[in-house]
Amino acid sequence: MNMKTRRHFLAVAAAGLAAPRIYSQDAAPSKRLRVAVMGLGRGLAHISAWLKVPNVEIVAVCDVDRRRIDEGLRAVEKGGQKTKPLTGLDFRKFLEGDTIDVLSVAACNFWHTPAALLAVQAGKHVYVEKPGSHTAHESTLLAAASKKHGRHIQQGTQRRSLPAMREAMQRLKEGAIGNVRAARCWYDNERPPIGRGKEIPAPEWLDWSLWQGPCTDQPYRSNVIHYDWHWRWHYGGGELANNGVHALDLALWGINEAHGRVLTPGRVTCTGGRYHYEDDQETPDTVVLAADFGPCAVTWEGSSCHKRTGGEKHAFVTFYGDGGTMALSSEGYTLYDKGGKETGKNTPPFTDVPHFQNLADAIRMGAPLNCPAEAGQRGAMLCHLGNIAYRAGGAVEFDGATQQLKSPTKEAAALWSKEYRQGWEPRG
Repeated sequence: MNMKTRRHFLAVAAAGLAAPRIYSQDAAPSKRLRVAVMGLGRGLAHISAWLKVPNVEIVAVCDVDRRRIDEGLRAVEKGGQKTKPLTGLDFRKFLEGDTIDVLSVAACNFWHTPAALLAVQAGKHVYVEKPGSHTAHESTLLAAASKKHGRHIQQGTQRRSLPAMREAMQRLKEGAIGNVRAARCWYDNERPPIGRGKEIPAPEWLDWSLWQGPCTDQPYRSNVIHYDWHWRWHYGGGELANNGVHALDLALWGINEAHGRVLTPGRVTCTGGRYHYEDDQETPDTVVLAADFGPCAVTWEGSSCHKRTGGEKHAFVTFYGDGGTMALSSEGYTLYDKGGKETGKNTPPFTDVPHFQNLADAIRMGAPLNCPAEAGQRGAMLCHLGNIAYRAGGAVEFDGATQQLKSPTKEAAALWSKEYRQGWEPRG
């Protein structure tokens, strides 16, 4: 960080605008937060981060894969907690009574909204992983749930709590690159093929019925657990809802700060396809989303099976303004003038911890959430709109005031929601 940038950051932080409020162990509020973690893949990172927040206890760990329970217990012990948490396959038993204060949801996308809604209806606060919803309809339910039930829902697009990112947004708001005309997002990776799975009996260590939960029942297939469900529409939303939501959340946050109001997309287009492998993957491996937000545009380009290393170097998100550009990495930002000269930079190491700390501060002291579901679901909704467009003709029109599609085709309208297993339909 250069001296000019450092002075700016300190001034903004002093005004309470940049960094979330972080409390040391000595100054920690007295309320002990009791957390249950659901899903012990990504949930291991939840355990690690929660145990770095003062005065938090992991009181329960939960997964439908029995093998993962021991991994969760080891993570709790590694984090320094002496007391052994409760364990279970079904998270719902931990919502009963006053065992927990917070449900930390790290299960599959299709669990996010149903689990979060059950938790807030039971009087618990929620940390829910991105994208937070599996369909556009679920997105509207989750966005409204916190206010309706009087409980906090922090969405896990965690870069919203990074001090450098908050500083970047403040600089956009102050006009550091002038009037922002566009935001471009990228995701490049080199994922291998998933092959052709076979319908076989579910392994004995897995509760397959409970794994599917809200989804209508499907036969167990050998190439779905524990990650490649992302690439099947029945369970996931492809790379757009997997990694695209992180970048698009930042893009929408930035254009809203720059323009001083919440902008909503009008026309959303999305096109691409599966080009790299002939396997069971249904979602595209190469895709481009473009959305018109009125005074500016937002795009996302995903290439999940090719890293595009041939001379290309993509930022996570780039904002283009009349007076220059701002490039976001996964951790921070770099500013450039119109001629491409670097004029400012702040790219500290990445950490999840401030986002969990922020939720704790909101619960204990009334601090504002950095990514409440209402805000986080704007990016998730754009992902859902992109997937609907991709699957239903390439384009959709969206009404930001009603949060509904405008004159959708029959195919697009059918993709707004989905069929649920009987008794699992989410209700706000």
